Amino acid sequence: MIYTALSSMNAAMDRQRMVANNLANASTPGFRREVFAVTAATLRDGGIEARAIARGTVRGADMAQARVNPTGQALDIAVGGEALIAFQDPAGGELYSRRGDLRVAPSGVLENGEGLAVLGEGGAAITVPPGLAVQIASDGNVLARDPAAPAEEPQVLARIKLVSPEGSRLAKGIDSFLKVPGGGVLPADPTASVTSGALEQSNVETAATLIEMIDAQRAFEQRAKIIQTAGQLDEAGARLFSMT
Repeated sequence: MIYTALSSMNAAMDRQRMVANNLANASTPGFRREVFAVTAATLRDGGIEARAIARGTVRGADMAQARVNPTGQALDIAVGGEALIAFQDPAGGELYSRRGDLRVAPSGVLENGEGLAVLGEGGAAITVPPGLAVQIASDGNVLARDPAAPAEEPQVLARIKLVSPEGSRLAKGIDSFLKVPGGGVLPADPTASVTSGALEQSNVETAATLIEMIDAQRAFEQRAKIIQTAGQLDEAGARLFSMT
């Protein structure tokens, strides 16, 4: 009984961590709510299968679209449909997110608010030559022009790698980013589009998440009470044996 309750307590703690992470990112642009799942694993030892342990894991992310708010910032983009923006993973490979609060770093690299470099369709980080004004077209092309020559046509530096997750398996890591398991990458989606001067908000519902946190805390307390009850039963049994 104690072992079963302890496994449930661990699952409840993991759920609380997930809920806390969702709540902490309720105002993070493009954040996708994490989804938690608990499964029961029955212990089979040839006897009665009465013991089961709980296994709780982050199953994935809720990809439902959130509200898009205009910001008026030229480098802010909101991705249309189900598309994702490809970023450079500091550990190697690619990360995917819908966070589109972009900026040009002092090094000239186009990055988002978390400092992740935006990838072009060629797989390399997009860089902007110094002194140029940058804007992003609806098809994801990064355009740059010389502020001293406003009459000149802007030059295309690169097209942001926009990918479609449809039909592909994605996993959400503890860093809150989506990845292809095994280090794979998603192909660019030429039909994807963006809205400039706007940001998609997080799809976390604050009120519902607070209720979920209370439920997770109560579940933890209930399992702790089971362990306490098991201890009381053990003590009562010991007293009975001492009387015989």
